[in-house]
Amino acid sequence: MSAGGPSRALATVTLLVADYDEAIAWYTQKLGFALAEDIDLGGGKRWVVVAAGKRGARLLLAQASGAEQAARVGDQAGGRVFLFLETDDFFRDHAAMTAAGVRFREEPRREPYGTVAVFADLYGNLWDLIEPRR
Repeated sequence: MSAGGPSRALATVTLLVADYDEAIAWYTQKLGFALAEDIDLGGGKRWVVVAAGKRGARLLLAQASGAEQAARVGDQAGGRVFLFLETDDFFRDHAAMTAAGVRFREEPRREPYGTVAVFADLYGNLWDLIEPRR
């Protein structure tokens, strides 16, 4: 894109969840995300968005509908790390998340791209907590 061209950003990513309220509780209480939107759409559907901070993509928590979607809850990336939670202070956030009961799958490690550790969300989706190398 050239300067002065369209301005675009990846704004929202859908994450399948088993239950709206348990997902809201986990993301807000364990990770400290803010509940940005919770709109009743009728018929049992809601528009539920959580945000980690003022920048970056937000998560649309979409309650699975039907067996096909329910089978993908917790395994949206086939066992690979799916989402990356970037921080400016890895050890502060790692300690707070551990104290809140977040399950890390490994000890923190330093990589050429930053300090990182894999954790699982309440359904088993894998995330990286990462402080990028600056």
